[in-house]
Amino acid sequence: MSEALPLQLKLYSSLRDIPEAAWNQLVLQDLQALPFMEWRWLEAFESSGCVSPETGWQPSHLTLWRGNHLVAAAPAYLKYDSHGEFVFDWSWASAAERLGIAYYPKLLLAAPLAPATGTRMLVAAGEDRAAREAELIRGALQLARSEGLSSVHVLFCTEQESAHLEAQGFCVRHGVQYHWKNHDYATYDDFLARFNSKRRNQLRRESKAVADGGVTLHTIEGEALATVDPKLVYALYASTVDRHVWGRRHLNFEFFQTVMRDFRHRIQLVLAKKADRVVAGAFNLLGPQTLYGRYWGSLEEVPFLHFKVCLYHPVEEAIARKLARFEPGAGGEHKLVRGFEPSLTYSAHWISDATLDRAVRDFLTHERAAIAQGLPAWNAETGFKT
Repeated sequence: MSEALPLQLKLYSSLRDIPEAAWNQLVLQDLQALPFMEWRWLEAFESSGCVSPETGWQPSHLTLWRGNHLVAAAPAYLKYDSHGEFVFDWSWASAAERLGIAYYPKLLLAAPLAPATGTRMLVAAGEDRAAREAELIRGALQLARSEGLSSVHVLFCTEQESAHLEAQGFCVRHGVQYHWKNHDYATYDDFLARFNSKRRNQLRRESKAVADGGVTLHTIEGEALATVDPKLVYALYASTVDRHVWGRRHLNFEFFQTVMRDFRHRIQLVLAKKADRVVAGAFNLLGPQTLYGRYWGSLEEVPFLHFKVCLYHPVEEAIARKLARFEPGAGGEHKLVRGFEPSLTYSAHWISDATLDRAVRDFLTHERAAIAQGLPAWNAETGFKT
């Protein structure tokens, strides 16, 4: 492929218009991109209708081509609200309204509905990453200006990407999640040994209560997922969403049906059973280095079952597989006392209006300082022996 060929920026309103093999060639070389940037995962949102203009997500994917060769790409969406993002900017939208600025639509570079850190700008091997990232961002800003969009947001990007974006005029936001990190544990008991005795006994007691309740856990993955009815998985997902007044069914049955058929190589399903009856479960995704907790649901209330299914069992799986991390998702300070450590997340934001931009930057300066001040205290709450 001649380097003399010029680069061409192309926008796509459907991932299906981008060859799967070309897209995945960018993804599969980057361990930090997997699994949320894989073509079949992203396409399932579109084909199921979960991501569409009707749901507030209008695909507008950014790609760079050299001739017929895809050299860089970023999943991008015009967003008509802030649902399903997990980097909350509702207050920014309210401030924009007070200033007489139309905050929506805005442009989002993100993996939909995925509060998990990873590469957001994919670049082919052998390319100048910084240069290709800069081209993608120029394309995003060009689109924002031509369409009169209020802003561009890159969510849950890597720390390196956030630094590159900051150098291009974006402001950077920090967040905090609680992740389990593998400190070379050979067994789950090695992990428990790091706790003080009170906390260690608490974790053991909670796991024992589940077993004493007659509940057994079953991990299902790969081709064995063909034996699981997607209706069950969707029912578990919906049970949690519907339980909360703020709950919203971002996903539908068609999404679970699609990924359980086409994305089995990344799905790890944990089912909790009493006898032969499923009472709860967790839908997780497995990357080369990291296990990701995504959706939990229960059909019956069992004490401590949530902790066992969503925290303790995945940690055991991660140790057995020698994974580096387990990321159970956003929120949940209860994770701290169970050995999950605070970890920074990154997002980057460009806002066209100078007044709103200054206000957001001031807010983020104070927010970052508060997070930096809180990290030592959060680290101390893990319950590990000092």
